[in-house]
Amino acid sequence: MKRAAALAFLLTASVACGGSTPIASPTPSQAATTETVPPIEESATPTGPPEFTSKVSKVDRDELPYSWKPGCPVPVADLRKITLTYWGFDDKAHTGELVVRETVTDDIVTVFEKLYGWRWPIRRMELVDAYKGDDYDSIDADNTSAFNCRAATGSTNWSKHAYGEAIDVNPRENPYVTADGGTAHKNAREYDTRPLDKPGVINAGDRVVKAFAKEGWEWGGDWSGTKDYQHFSKGGG
Repeated sequence: MKRAAALAFLLTASVACGGSTPIASPTPSQAATTETVPPIEESATPTGPPEFTSKVSKVDRDELPYSWKPGCPVPVADLRKITLTYWGFDDKAHTGELVVRETVTDDIVTVFEKLYGWRWPIRRMELVDAYKGDDYDSIDADNTSAFNCRAATGSTNWSKHAYGEAIDVNPRENPYVTADGGTAHKNAREYDTRPLDKPGVINAGDRVVKAFAKEGWEWGGDWSGTKDYQHFSKGGG
């Protein structure tokens, strides 16, 4: 009894003097869980495509060496060049140029901003002067273009393009098709029927047609007989 009492006294004295009961060393697995874990670095956010931009500027006569000539129904002073962003078939953003009449610049910017937001692809967008004003060559290159002082196809009257109030969009994917089903461009023959579910193709009542219609532009695909699937014009024609 005396021995037990003595041990109890020593234990009490140790605690009172700041001593403590020994603690067992942690096992390796316990030690691993108590280590400080460095924070995980977040991956950099991938850079998205650039925002849509547009710039409307006056156009100089020397920028239109082939598409404008004396006697055209609108003077150069009434035309404007729009430099804008478009989405390509390569899934990348590009910068293109269109020349239109000053009065329709807002329409064009509004529509093409929507197309870009939808990532709706356009092959290329150059002034028709890059093709020396040759409408056939511009279409064969699948070039989206607007102003060109020329007569309407099969007519001696001015085209709406000559007024800067028409645009041809992806002319290969959206060809001019005669009433008998023919098209002048061999590279467009696989696109001469509608409806057609392929990139860059315009179909009746789709969002491209509706976007232009909202701004008062009519689609050549709605014509009776001959169809001009690439063609949009302000007020028709």
